[in-house]
Amino acid sequence: MTVERMDNVGIVVEDLDAAVEFFTVLGLQLEGRAEVEGDWVDRTVGLDGVRSEIAMMRTPDGHGRLELTRYAAPVAAPTDPAALPPNTLGLHRVMFTVDDVDATLDRLRPLGGQVLGGVAQFESAYRLCYLRGPAGIVVALAEEIG
Repeated sequence: MTVERMDNVGIVVEDLDAAVEFFTVLGLQLEGRAEVEGDWVDRTVGLDGVRSEIAMMRTPDGHGRLELTRYAAPVAAPTDPAALPPNTLGLHRVMFTVDDVDATLDRLRPLGGQVLGGVAQFESAYRLCYLRGPAGIVVALAEEIG
């Protein structure tokens, strides 16, 4: 048996509304929000007494999805993702192709988007940058130029 598709990437956030706003401004579309709890959730994630709210975000092409989750119980384990460098072991980043990196950054900065280095050009193919989004998530932007 082989994988049929990648369904989504899950990201735990502290402020679900802010994360939904950030990714909406980036260009993703909210498919829906739901509160989940019960034995099936506990069993799936391996925690007891889970109560969480999820928001499913979809890319405009319909192929990529982010599941943003805020845990009401048990309380999410504290970390300082804003202090973690991009080479930290684990989930590295989420990358999106955008039509204009500069315009996208202009829209995301007021929502807390912070560029990690700067906008760089890879050959004559892409303009690229990493930025920190909600909950310290590293988001990469790529603009095709070639």
